[in-house]
Amino acid sequence: MQTINLSKSFKVRHLLIALALFYLVLVLLLPAIAVFYEAFHKGVGPFIEALGDRNFQSALQLTIVMALISVPLNTVFGLCAAWVLARNQFPGRALFLSVLDLPFSISPVVAGLMIVLLYGKNGWIGSWFSALDVQILFAVPGMAIATIFVTLPFVAREVIPVLEELGPEQEEAARTLGAKDWQIFWRVTLPNIRWGLLYGVLLTNARAMGEFGAVAVVSGSILGKTSTLPIFVEQEYKNYQTEAAFGAAVVLALLAVVTLILKEILERRTGHHKSV
Repeated sequence: MQTINLSKSFKVRHLLIALALFYLVLVLLLPAIAVFYEAFHKGVGPFIEALGDRNFQSALQLTIVMALISVPLNTVFGLCAAWVLARNQFPGRALFLSVLDLPFSISPVVAGLMIVLLYGKNGWIGSWFSALDVQILFAVPGMAIATIFVTLPFVAREVIPVLEELGPEQEEAARTLGAKDWQIFWRVTLPNIRWGLLYGVLLTNARAMGEFGAVAVVSGSILGKTSTLPIFVEQEYKNYQTEAAFGAAVVLALLAVVTLILKEILERRTGHHKSV
């Protein structure tokens, strides 16, 4: 009887593994293979030619600019927010945490519309910039605001649990020995949270480079001017420029692969993978 039960458990386990693998192949692996096939099935020449396209290079530059703007700002904000939330108990703390998670729950398209309403010419803030002849929407500032919005919580959400687990004891000990606040941060806090911080920065960078919805709403999706790589892919595909579209998609996929490799390395260093 026990042998029969073990045999059934063995079969169920392998059946579940097979179903999980089939689901991953169907949803993730096959689409990725299809993108690479479409990009290279006519050879490397069209892919290289697509990379030399002026609109592609403009989109790549804008994508990098969005990451260069949003990642440092959200890293500084995330560190400050994480320290305040992990080290202090105050009225409204739960509300603060909920507001911090809003970019996770709000649709990027809705986020883009919110920015349009706020920074449009007739918006609450947009009218001030219009008076100063500063263009926010359909320009880099609006795209940067949208990218910052959607990538806001990643660093804070990765650092908060690390700070809570660490506790304030080491920082208080350093303070009693005469260390100043900046010395405590650089020599005590930062070394302890460094892997969680780097993990949050990687996630922020990946989302900044891959964001489409919010940026598309505020940018106007003008090729060569206000299009990032995801928008370039969508626009070129609509214009039947499939080699250019899939070439850009391959570049985005490679950027995602690099991010995943770095993420896996960080998870192994922090031991995060053991808890999954």
